[in-house]
Amino acid sequence: MEDFYTTEEGDMYVNDTYDYDYEHSLCEKDSVRSFGSVFLPIIYALALVVGLAGNALVVAVYTSRLRLRTLTDMCILNLAISDVLLLFTLPFWAADAVHGWRLGVAACKINSFLYSTNFSCGMLLLACISVDRYWAVAQNSAGRTGTSSRVRRQWLIVCGALWALASFFALPELIFSTVKENHHRTSCTASYPPSMARPAKAALELLEVILRFLLPFLVMVFCYSCVGRALTKAAGVRRERKWRALRVLLAVVAVFLLTQLPYNIVKLCRAMDIIYHLVTDCEVSKGLDRAQQVTESLALAHACINPVLYAFIGSSFRGHVLKAAKHLGQRLGRHSRQVNEEPAVEIALRTPSQNPSESGSEDQDTSTFTI
Repeated sequence: MEDFYTTEEGDMYVNDTYDYDYEHSLCEKDSVRSFGSVFLPIIYALALVVGLAGNALVVAVYTSRLRLRTLTDMCILNLAISDVLLLFTLPFWAADAVHGWRLGVAACKINSFLYSTNFSCGMLLLACISVDRYWAVAQNSAGRTGTSSRVRRQWLIVCGALWALASFFALPELIFSTVKENHHRTSCTASYPPSMARPAKAALELLEVILRFLLPFLVMVFCYSCVGRALTKAAGVRRERKWRALRVLLAVVAVFLLTQLPYNIVKLCRAMDIIYHLVTDCEVSKGLDRAQQVTESLALAHACINPVLYAFIGSSFRGHVLKAAKHLGQRLGRHSRQVNEEPAVEIALRTPSQNPSESGSEDQDTSTFTI
């Protein structure tokens, strides 16, 4: 996850945790590595435990009990799988921060590729969820029946395309990641040929900002703004329930912004530094290194929050979890209370032509909108 390249003259230009020259004086970065060796393993361990618990439950429920009724359900399942795969790379990066990379070049390439692919895929899936919710409201069929084999194949194609796109943009990590040694410490990092180092690294930094943050954020803002307007105009829905649904929409956008914006600001600064050589002071360079470590850890927290935002707030998913807990309690000989499955943020969006008998059926996927 650290970046490294050299020019033809051998000088290091990228702001990273390696030691390099600023105006013929060596910038020692032992303090940055020491900070990372303590901070990163703690944060990664917390993210691994919390994130695996929530996302593994989402995968288990969606694959065993919960019928995939919409493209959003399919995206939530893929999002949980993506987050799990992303979290599985963290122990290796934690070990790298403490002891250096000791697993060889092949493991370095695979781990870097998986990290980049799943990070990008998660952001694309979030954008896809917002587009599907917008399309559902625009068509006035928010819970539309999409259970035919043809429609499900379309869902698989959409999700497969997102995975393929994320994998394509992660190919540089697979190609250029290698094990480098600096001051008797090995590290898994991307090493570019001198002839393409600066332009390639700057382009990739900017591309990641666009693909992983700017594009998903703009799509989410547009789609959820349209959904919010539709919610405010929905007939036959209590005002309290409307505001609860709107608060969920605001929470989704706000969490994405708060977790991803700081990290992408730092990445943008790094890209500008690569292009224009803005950082010429050692302390500023080390501060930027620490900022990247902290903000990237904050960005990874989104993998822990995703199950709460996109699965547990849905009444259908929550109901299946509570039913499973109830059955488990009964098997253990305990008496549990009857599960209350009243939707929390699920509201009806009916066209004027629909009558209550048509929209109230359990099998009518067109009767509700679920964030």
